[in-house]
Amino acid sequence: MSDEVRRAVVAALQRLADSPNFRDRADAGRALASFADMPEAQQPLQQFLLDVADTFVTRATAEALLRREDATGLAAVASALTSADDNHADWIHTAVRDVFMIYADKRDAAVRTCDAMIEGPDLPLRRGVAQLRDMLIEINPVLHPVGEN
Repeated sequence: MSDEVRRAVVAALQRLADSPNFRDRADAGRALASFADMPEAQQPLQQFLLDVADTFVTRATAEALLRREDATGLAAVASALTSADDNHADWIHTAVRDVFMIYADKRDAAVRTCDAMIEGPDLPLRRGVAQLRDMLIEINPVLHPVGEN
């Protein structure tokens, strides 16, 4: 897909950020997570993660970003944690548990990614990454690789 088309998709999804319908905003947050690597997507993703009207949007967007299983998704969620109120932080925490509670290897990979990001120069982001890492570490996944106790 060309960069021009990707920017057009991000712009269309960004317009849904102002929708009065929480389902529209949640759908846009989920879809926009696929474009999280684009600078244009960062601000609307934060708006969806910290949705002022409905925390369902927060949870749906956080889950989609976490399911990317990469530094970009983890960084977006960690960034939201730096300014989240207790209610939003609780729903982000729920999304973290929902995404990483099954497979130990996926949880462990996310912890390693957080470990690498904690060394970054952005102090607020490092705080958010530390919070996210703590959430991940407290999870006791259901399935572990064969031979692991």
